[in-house]
Amino acid sequence: MAKSKSLIIGIVGFVLVVVLGLVLILKDNVELVSAKEAEHLLVKQGVSDIIYDSQYIYFTLENKQYKAYGQGLDSKIWALDKPVIVKNQYFFSEILGGFGIVIVLILGLAVLLQALRLLFKKPKVPQQKKAEFLRENESPLETHISQGVQTYTPLDSGVRFKDVAGISEVKEELLEIIDYLKKPKFYQDLGIALPKGVLLVGPPGVGKTMIAKAVAGEASVPFFYQSGSSFVQIYAGMGAKRVRELFMKAKANAPSIVFIDEIDAVGKARGNTRSDEREATLNQLLTEMDGFEDSSGVIVIAATNKIEVLDEALLRSGRFDRRIYVELPNLEERKHILELYLRGKSHNVDIHHIARLCVGFSGAALAALVNESALNALRHKRKEITQEDILATKDKVLVGKKKALSLSEQEKEILAIYQGAKALSAYWLEIDFDKIGLVGESFKQTDKELISKQELMGKIKVAMSGNIATKLIYQQSFSNAKDDLAKAKEIATQMCVEYGMAERLLGDVSDVAYILDTAQKEMQEFLTNAKPLLEKVAKELLAKERLSKEEIKAIYEESL
Repeated sequence: MAKSKSLIIGIVGFVLVVVLGLVLILKDNVELVSAKEAEHLLVKQGVSDIIYDSQYIYFTLENKQYKAYGQGLDSKIWALDKPVIVKNQYFFSEILGGFGIVIVLILGLAVLLQALRLLFKKPKVPQQKKAEFLRENESPLETHISQGVQTYTPLDSGVRFKDVAGISEVKEELLEIIDYLKKPKFYQDLGIALPKGVLLVGPPGVGKTMIAKAVAGEASVPFFYQSGSSFVQIYAGMGAKRVRELFMKAKANAPSIVFIDEIDAVGKARGNTRSDEREATLNQLLTEMDGFEDSSGVIVIAATNKIEVLDEALLRSGRFDRRIYVELPNLEERKHILELYLRGKSHNVDIHHIARLCVGFSGAALAALVNESALNALRHKRKEITQEDILATKDKVLVGKKKALSLSEQEKEILAIYQGAKALSAYWLEIDFDKIGLVGESFKQTDKELISKQELMGKIKVAMSGNIATKLIYQQSFSNAKDDLAKAKEIATQMCVEYGMAERLLGDVSDVAYILDTAQKEMQEFLTNAKPLLEKVAKELLAKERLSKEEIKAIYEESL
């Protein structure tokens, strides 16, 4: 009975609203014209009833009413040889009439809404049961997600590899994945599965996010971007829920790419210091990447600069099948990056010279350098970026960064000797590495369960060789040896305390010192005898800024 009454009230209210709406629409049948059209019409014969109310100009022509905005016309209507009526405000009857219609319209809407509320009103459910009902019936693919969980909308990446400079080696690693995303059926017919994940590892600013966008752009697939911290929630279960919804959305748009930036925020190793909520979130991520459910067509690309803190389960094969190290750009790569960012800007700079000055700059730092240089040129009212602008802003870009990233010529020579000694020692001791540069090296990590004492001694010798070489050439040590010396002490301590590789089974500090002293004496003898070769390697490293193992081998064999 109550619903029948509500339905009748609703119908009456709806009719009332429709009638009032039509009256309101048809109330003003005056045609609105532009100022230019009004100026053209006002000069015609037969124009009458010109009214100006400080906002509109009204007039009648051939039994048809027109109006136009008064701005721009108010000075021209007085030049017409026609009477103009100035009306500063609406007449009281007009105001009352319009106001009355609005009030009646609001009342009609209120009646309609009340009727609809009564018609569709549901019995109240206790808050606890309501929350349980929502949790059980909520779909992960709904356009809105309750309790603050965001909507996951795929992005169409407009970035291509040509827009990202200095990633030639990384590009080769990703071409197969791009081809798979373009032609998934071709690979599936051959029984080839899509790699589950790609982990981009490198220092901040080297372009890890841009690389992921370029992969999505080249493959023309949907791109889902999330930061690791967005999964970290204070409410139990919300982080795992976000992960589940993200992958459900990605699967619905497969083939697609999920990019998780700073994955270490959610993927840190599990243990006593971890909260249950963080572990639940990580467990859900592990399940989505390699669980019973099929994630075919979805590839996860993650980025981090702290791979050492990630959980071992996240790093194993079947989850992140490919691990790509994105390094700081070398000389040639810096030149390409500078050319890319200077494109379209007026400049008069020697790009090769600037690239040589910017040892240790990341791609982001080079972008900031170009932008700051352009602003500096603008401040000095120059029409192009000059060498002077680059030099004036180079140090400003690196404020707050380590001084080692902005190197003088003398510092580069010292680093060349230091890093050259490590490269030469690593080759001689057969410590595997990809390349060694002025500001870093990439020794290959081994997954061996059994490591011999000789291998550990070799690592200690390589770590100590740079400091020994600078003492040999410059008769003093430098602060850049801090991390390597700490690493050498750490390995020596493990040999004595954990592995029982000291002279005594229960090794102590004296045993650690003995291992370090032995390694130092052997490397001093080697580097003293190989001093000409060391200087040759350092000279080549200073010129190229990065040497591969094959290049070290070529220099070594030439000197035999």
